[in-house]
This record gives sequence, structure tokens and C-alpha cells, in this order.
Amino acid sequence: MTLEDYLDKVAQFTDNDFGKMVRSQFKDITGTSELGMLACPTAEELEELRRAVAIMTPDEKKNACNLSDEKIQSIALDAGVDVGNLAIFINGYCLQCKRVS
Repeated sequence: MTLEDYLDKVAQFTDNDFGKMVRSQFKDITGTSELGMLACPTAEELEELRRAVAIMTPDEKKNACNLSDEKIQSIALDAGVDVGNLAIFINGYCLQCKRVS
């Protein structure tokens, strides 16, 4: 599975009503539920992930599971996206790859 394939998989339930209900049950004190982002991203979260993946080099995409925290932060800053959400997305991709293989 490529990083783009995983992004498409995550995008399937963008702003899904059931997903929104589940996410609301697990909000933190700031009113967010980032870990639910992989199950049901908001349109804004999905757009941020798409921007981040779009600026990644082919090598970064191919070796996403080997990216350092610093590199993920650098990509997020360059794309103007939330660092935490990008890290969750990359980690979710790596877990998916390990589960499939």
C-alpha cells in the first residue's frame, strides 16, 4: 500500500455522521479528538494531510515509515499543517503496512 492509497482509505469517511458522533465521545479538554482523525477526518484535516503528502518527495513517500520526528515536523511546517495530525497519519500508515505484510 502506498502513502497515497492510505490517504484515500482515510478519506473514505470524511465528515461521516457516525464518525463525528464517535469522535465527540472521545474529545479531550480542548474539544478535539485527534486519534479519531484516522477513522473519520474532518474536511479540514483531510485537506491538510493532502497538502503534506503532496509536498513530500518520492523518497519520503516510499520510506515514510523511516521518517524521523524532525523530518515529519519539517514536512508539516513546510506544508503549513498540524504536526500532530501528520505524525498520527504517518504512524497509522506504518501500522497499516505492518498489519498487511
